[in-house]
Amino acid sequence: MIGMTGSTPEMKALTPRKIVEELDRHIVGQKAAKRAVAIALRNRWRRQQLPPEIRADVTPKNIIMIGPTGVGKTEIGRRLAQLVRAPFLKVEASKFTEVGYVGRDVESIIRDLADVSFNLVREERMRDVEPRARDLAEARILDLLLPNEPEGAGEEAGEQRQRSRERMKEWLREGKMEDKEVEVDVLGRTPPMLDIFSSSGIEQMGVDFQNMFEKLMPQKSQRRRLTVKEARRVLTSDEAEKLIDREKLQRDAIQRAEESGIVFLDEIDKVVGGSSSHGPDVSREGVQRDLLPIVEGSTVATRFGMVRTDPILFIAAGAFHSAKPSDLIPELQGRFPIRVELQSLSQEDFVRVLSEPEGALTKQYAALLKAEGTQLEFGRDALEEISRIAAEVNRSQQNIGARRLHTVLERLLEDLLFDPPAGSVAIDAAYVRDKLKGVSQDEDLQKYVL
Repeated sequence: MIGMTGSTPEMKALTPRKIVEELDRHIVGQKAAKRAVAIALRNRWRRQQLPPEIRADVTPKNIIMIGPTGVGKTEIGRRLAQLVRAPFLKVEASKFTEVGYVGRDVESIIRDLADVSFNLVREERMRDVEPRARDLAEARILDLLLPNEPEGAGEEAGEQRQRSRERMKEWLREGKMEDKEVEVDVLGRTPPMLDIFSSSGIEQMGVDFQNMFEKLMPQKSQRRRLTVKEARRVLTSDEAEKLIDREKLQRDAIQRAEESGIVFLDEIDKVVGGSSSHGPDVSREGVQRDLLPIVEGSTVATRFGMVRTDPILFIAAGAFHSAKPSDLIPELQGRFPIRVELQSLSQEDFVRVLSEPEGALTKQYAALLKAEGTQLEFGRDALEEISRIAAEVNRSQQNIGARRLHTVLERLLEDLLFDPPAGSVAIDAAYVRDKLKGVSQDEDLQKYVL
């Protein structure tokens, strides 16, 4: 994983070609979409290399992905964020409504992104200070295991205690004291008092009230009896929290959200007004107009500080079955200048989906059954038959893309998953046909659709 904050040699090496290669390890096909997001990501690194006066004028070129469900739109965005450890937030546009209607406020998108960014940066800081925190925790455990010398103890007693401490430290590191119990004083955490309020109303004030209460209200320590193994974990976490500068953490989290944040707006076509001008459709254009300032560039108050949205990369996606991207309001269309169309997956694509990605479904099921002692093997003819049936069901019922493979495989392996046999099981085309006989005409199949 590579951090996006600042310029690093690793990020310099992450060229668009390399990004596409990484995406190819997990997602089949969709070259146009992969190239578009790779260029957009690389341009963010390029922007960081510019002088400040030019950098302010260079904003991300937002992308709109057009294609049916189950072809990899969301997966491309998610894998992209994982590749560079960027704060990533997927939201469904249909969950938001125009102000005045029941629904979520669009600014909550940025507040949620700030939360994701804060947790991401905090995890990195915790890993950075963990070695030092473990040493401090070990020292506290040694203090608990060895009582203090009484006042007036001589030099010889002090040297004896030091030798005992060194010997006990060796035992600790060799794992010989793991089950011994010690009494530990642990600081109690301030309860989440603000849960009774509307979270969006509180966050709009731009104040981290939880941190404020922790500072105003004295933290009470709790004495707990723990094993050394448990105490090491608790005390390491406690010491790590003390070593982290929370104010710097918040500043870095805001910077990461701004410079590296990716917002994936799914189902954008659901907020495009149709022919109806009444009922639930009346707020659709209002949602677009509320989204516009966020995508265009504004400043949103979060509990960690103010976040500017103009450097954030927005990726919108939708099937656009009953609407077209041109049906979006013109102002919003202009904020998504890059449009890529994702292709429906064919039977041949399904074979690749089942065999090529590192996390292919067949590999997942094989790993699950291996935990039971069952060796599961799929023949090439089996993959082709599974793909044929999945493609047929998509044609005869509803096309849900690669998600249909989940349906078909779950049905195919139901007996094995219920009662795993010992030894090896070879899945061939005949086995697939026998287990999935008549599946495309089975109306009960709907209950398996994810």
